[in-house]
This record gives sequence, C-alpha cells and structure tokens, in this order.
Amino acid sequence: MEDKSYTDLKILPLIPLRDIVVFPHMVIPLFVGREKSVRAVEAAYNLDKKIMLAVQKEARSNDPFPDEIFKIGTIAEIVQIVKLSDGTIKILVEGKKRAKVTAFLDNPDFLEAACAEIEDIRGGSPETVALMRAALSAFEKFLKLSQRVPPETLLALADINDPGHFADLIASHLSVKIEDKQLLLETPDPRQRIEKVFAMLNSELEILDLEKKVRGRVKDQMEQNQKEYYLNEQLRAIQKELGKGDEKTEIEELREKIQNAGMPVDVNKKALKELRRLEMMQPMSSEATVVRNYIDWLVDLPWKPGAADRLNIKRAGEILDEDHYGLEKIKERILEYLAVRKLSRKMKGPILCFAGPPGVGKTSLGKSIARALGRKFARVSLGGIRDEAEIRGHRRTYIGSMPGKIIQSIKKAGTRNPVLMLDEIDKMGNDFRGDPASALLEVLDPEQNHAFNDHYLEVDYDLSEVVFITTANILYTIPKPLLDRMEVLRLPGYTDFEKVKISEKFLIPRKIEEHGLSKNKITFERSSIEKIIRSYTREAGVRNLEREIAAICRKTAKSVVEKKKRMERTVITGKSVQKLLGPSKFNPDRREEKDETGAATGLAWTEVGGELLATEVVVTDGKGELTLTGKLGDVMKESARAAFTYVRSIAPRLGLSRNFYKNKDIHIHVPEGAIPKDGPSAGITLATALISALAKIPVKHDLAMTGEITLRGKVLPVGGIKEKVLAAHRGRISEVIIPKDNENDLREIPANVRKRIKFHAVSKMDEVLDLAFPGKIKDSPPKEDLKNPGKLPEYDRNQNFPLSIN
Repeated sequence: MEDKSYTDLKILPLIPLRDIVVFPHMVIPLFVGREKSVRAVEAAYNLDKKIMLAVQKEARSNDPFPDEIFKIGTIAEIVQIVKLSDGTIKILVEGKKRAKVTAFLDNPDFLEAACAEIEDIRGGSPETVALMRAALSAFEKFLKLSQRVPPETLLALADINDPGHFADLIASHLSVKIEDKQLLLETPDPRQRIEKVFAMLNSELEILDLEKKVRGRVKDQMEQNQKEYYLNEQLRAIQKELGKGDEKTEIEELREKIQNAGMPVDVNKKALKELRRLEMMQPMSSEATVVRNYIDWLVDLPWKPGAADRLNIKRAGEILDEDHYGLEKIKERILEYLAVRKLSRKMKGPILCFAGPPGVGKTSLGKSIARALGRKFARVSLGGIRDEAEIRGHRRTYIGSMPGKIIQSIKKAGTRNPVLMLDEIDKMGNDFRGDPASALLEVLDPEQNHAFNDHYLEVDYDLSEVVFITTANILYTIPKPLLDRMEVLRLPGYTDFEKVKISEKFLIPRKIEEHGLSKNKITFERSSIEKIIRSYTREAGVRNLEREIAAICRKTAKSVVEKKKRMERTVITGKSVQKLLGPSKFNPDRREEKDETGAATGLAWTEVGGELLATEVVVTDGKGELTLTGKLGDVMKESARAAFTYVRSIAPRLGLSRNFYKNKDIHIHVPEGAIPKDGPSAGITLATALISALAKIPVKHDLAMTGEITLRGKVLPVGGIKEKVLAAHRGRISEVIIPKDNENDLREIPANVRKRIKFHAVSKMDEVLDLAFPGKIKDSPPKEDLKNPGKLPEYDRNQNFPLSIN
C-alpha cells in the first residue's frame, strides 16, 4: 500500500528547517542564513522553483547530517525571494505535496535529495464528514479563544471539502510541539489525521480556557491596581496643589527606614515581607493597622551596636561619691564590676540585685551606674504585674497588641545597651494569665538572653549588652530560680550619723533650690536634723526625712511671701523644728533609766530598720497559766515556750522548786501591741526576762540582746545584726549581746558605732545570765529541799505542765 502512494522520484535541493513544519497548501515566509541553505534556494529558484523542506531532528545543529533530518517533508514552491543586507535571504514558499526523501545525493555545495511524492488516500466516508464537522466546531471555539489566528481562516476552512487539505490547514495553526506536527505530516490517511488534529484541538481548548480564566483574574487585579494608581496619582496632584507634593509616600518612608535600621538579615527579610503585605492591603483596613504598627516597632528598635562604655574607674568612683553618701561595700562592688568590664569586654556581666528597705537609694544607684558607664538609663516597674505577656509581649492577634516592657524600655532608651533597672522585682504576682517571674528567667540569664524572643516581634533580639539591675525590699517572695540568677547586694539602711550627712550634702541643698529659696534665707543646724530624724521619722532610708525637710522649706517660703520684703536668714534649730512640724510623731528608742526586775531589752529587725524591743514578765499567784500578749506571731510564741522550758530545766540554779509553775501564773508582754511581732531572735530576751521575774533579780538597764534559744540553752545565730545594733546605738545602749556565730557581722557596723558599744558574743545561755545578772545567779538547791541535803527532786520527763496561751 505504501508503494502505491509514491509517485515518480524528483531530484530537488533540500533545506533543513528549525522549529517549524511546512504543510501542503501552507504559505509562509522563511529566513535562510546558512551558506548551504542559501545556495540550495538559489539553485531551486534558478531551475523550477521547487525545493524540498524537511525538519532537522536537533535544532541546535548548524550543519546537520542526512540521518539527522526527518525523511518525510513537504515539496514547496518558492513564490518570492528577497536578499537582505546582512547576507541572509527571505523567501516566501507555498507547500505543495508531501514527499519522502529516498536518498541524499553527493553534492558538496548544498543538500540535494531524491524525493518521492506521497499521495493522500482518497475516499470520504460519513464518519470522516462527521469528524470534519466536529473539528470545525472545535476550531471555531479555538479561534474565539486564541488571539493568534485570523478570523478569515474559519471561512476558508468551511469551503474545503478535501479531508487531507482540511486537516493540514488546522494543523498549521495549532501551537503544538514540533514532534506532534511532524507526526501529522507523516500521517498519510486524512481520516486518521483529522482524528489526531481533533484531539489536539480539544487539548488546546482546555489550555486556552485556563489561560482565559488566569487572564480574567489578572485583568481584574490590573484594573484594581490601575484604579489605585489613578487615585494615587490624583492624590499626588492634589497634594502638589496644596504644596505637599514632594513628600514621600508612607511605603517609601518605611522601606527607607528598614534599609537604614541596621537590622540582622533575618529580621530585615521579615520586615520587607510585612511591608509587601502592607502594600497589598487596603490602607483603612484593621489588618493594615496591625502590620503598620508592627513595622514601626521593628524600625524604631535600636539594632545597631550601642556607644562604647566610658570605663574610667576613678571618675566612676567620683560619680558614686557625688550621688551617694556611705554604702561603701556597694560602691566597691560596682567599681569591681566596672574594672572587670574594662579588662574583658566579652565577659557576660552579672545581674545585680539591690535588696533593702524603701528609701535607701536603690533606684538612684542604678542611675549612678548608668552615668558612670556613659549609658542611657531606663526603668521598668514590676510591682503588681501578674501577666506573663507584660514581659514577653502580646501575640499579634488583635489591634491593641504590643511588645513587653523589656522591649518597650529599650525602644524608649534608644540604644541597644542601656542600664535597665527592673524595679520592685519582689512584688510580682501570678494568675491564670501566666507567671511573669518565670518569663524573666530568660531575660536575666546571660546564657540565654542573646536571643530573647518577644511574642509580638517574633524575631530574636539581643539583650546580652544590656546591664540589668533589679531592686527588692524583701527576698523571700522572689522565686528561687530567679533569685539564683542574681547577685544580691544588701542595703541595710543608714545610721543616724549617715542620715545627717546625707541631709547636709544632698537633701537640704536640693529642697532649698526646689522651693525657690537660697542658703542666705534658710540654714539648718545639725541639731534640727537630728531632731527630725529621731522624733519625726522612723525608717531605714531617707524618704520621709526628705519630706519633713521639704515641709520646713515650704513654711519658710510662705513666710517670705507673706512678709513681702527681704527677710533675714532663718536658722532652723532643734527647738524650732517642733514649732514648724508640730508634736513629735515618734518617741525615740530609749533604754530603761534603771535596772528593773522582769524587764529585758531585746533587738528587733523591721523593714524600716532596727528597733529596741522591750519585754516584760510578771509572775502572780495562780494555776500555772502562761499568757502571751503583744500581737506575737507563731514563731515568737514558740520561742516563749522554749524559753519557759529552759527556765524550768535550770530551776534549781535559780533557787526554785521543780514544780514552781503549778501555783504561779506567768504573763509575758511585749509593748506596742498594735504592731505585729514575730521571729525567733527574741528567745534569749524572753528567757532573761522570765528568770529576772522568777528569781526577782533586776536586769542591767543598759544591756540589749538578740539570739535564738534552744531547749538545752544554746544560742543560735539570727539576722539583721547591723540594723539591730544601730537601733541599740540610737537608744543609748552601751552593751549588746549577740550570738557567737554572728560575730563576723560586726564588720558591717560603722566604726563610730562600734566604738560606743561593747559587744558580747555568746554561744550558751549561761554566758547571757552572767552578763545580765553579774554575780547574782548561783547554783543553789530550792528551799524545800534544804531538809535533805545532797538530794534533789527527780525530774519527771512524762509530766506535762499546763500551758494556756491567751
């Protein structure tokens, strides 16, 4: 059958084509540039204008071999030839017949081949006609969707009755692969060719339909963008008329800020991504507000390295002395910290925690450190915080979201390495919203805070260059893991001497200036300051002292204004203080004026400093009840019971019967009953007062004591020694008993105080009794046992004595 389809052989020049298939009846221009191809065109044009067109298998080959060319091609007629200036020629060809290359001739100038024409199989069945109609309908749809085929093609196609010609015309307009077109060219049966063309048409229709949908979406987006562009151009024109046309748009400003912020690479990518989101949003949408605020936070945060520290140790010491009086141990530790930073810039600094009562200068110490380092100072108040998001920030799920206080403070400081003070860290709480103390664990850990992740920012921020300082009044409310990350520096409070110096050097000059006065109009004598300290304030710090000085300055300023003339200098003396401030608010701590029976002086620690703790015991006839009054806490009540048991155990030494308590009622009272009192440090004081009342021996009136007592009479160490000794100094106590284990704490006592007080370090209650009752306690049997010398009553360990605490 194949042999019948071929006609006589023809010797024709051949042009190998790249990326194009020429079908019979197809008219198309071709550009010819290869030398052999140009010579082949010239030879064909000079003979009968017939030329063989076949597709080469590899388009990149410039000089294809015969086996690299498809054997089935098209015999075409050269209609027109035009020579171009660059040496190439443009020809217009018309396809005539399918042909097969049977052999290539040996021609060195150009490709020449023996070609046999292929005749289409004749005959048209009703099925072929149906296929032609279906293909025509599909081509009509294709024509509507495609923008590359002229509409006249459909009219020409409708007039064609030859199935082969019909299939070739459709195939010439399809955008399919060269291999698929070559397959159509090699199909001699017109019916099979129409089937293949119809299948390709359907595939192209599906692709064109998808392209139409995509173009529709793009068109809508482009129309929206064009609308926005048009409106923005109008807005620019209006702004230009108003004289604001040179201003940058918000997006441009944000992009410029992002470029100049010095962000790390990952943060910069995040910011640019959010900026692209903002560009696509409607400016008035709520989501755009959230994104805009987020970008503002990123660009406003300090990302570039901060200024270098000014590490001059001598100047730092001068600054600390200028701002604070005393606190030598604290100043020394701060200077050590600065010295280490000067020697090792890479060292991860400790987290300092200033712990002490209110008003002792914790916050102002942080400001002084910042001034000594040449850094910015920022303060975060943690008092009352219960939400973990206050530290780590709120997630960006609503319009009011914002970063935590740490990031806010750094932004406010404007530098990446400020001195950041976390104030009142002991007053944080927790509830269902989380535990802020746990969130601080990462912030205050030098091993972790280099990559602190705020929930709002969602990027890492380096906190390792920040100098963190915390403050607290008490330590037991701080969680142990958090406390473990901090170095605690205790500020125990000021002595009266230090308060006088602070007043003269800092408080009085500042208040005189604040109230519009001058040193020529008001002068404070030292006696006036001492009067204010002892009679109008009771505190470890100087905050109330500052208020009272301010009150005197106000009254003086009022006098100046009322007299409306230049007044003479006002000298504030100890006597004039009471006229200005009114009656005394506090009675100074005073010792007993003479030795008293059943009265001993203890020492107590409070958050505002130390105090003298008077203890009274009265023994009366009764039924063996022990009464404790003075608003005592559970620990102090237990100390009283332990002291009473100890006294029972040494009853023979005191000349008492073993059963002395059965017909006696003992009342222990600690005055100032409205003030709660607790703790074990009054143990030896209670025991001394009990022994004094039972043995009827007076206690030395100028002696104060502190220490915990055990049932065996041992004296255990207690806390707050410095504050207690200062209270003894204020109360004119000349001797103080402390536990032996607290002897090292005396180093913290100011030298002028140590000179005026005689200290006794004891480890047993026997030593306390020798000091409180010198030479008056003797080992003697009780009176009822004198009839049987050498025989003491046996102690019944199973006997319980009645004890009623009211």
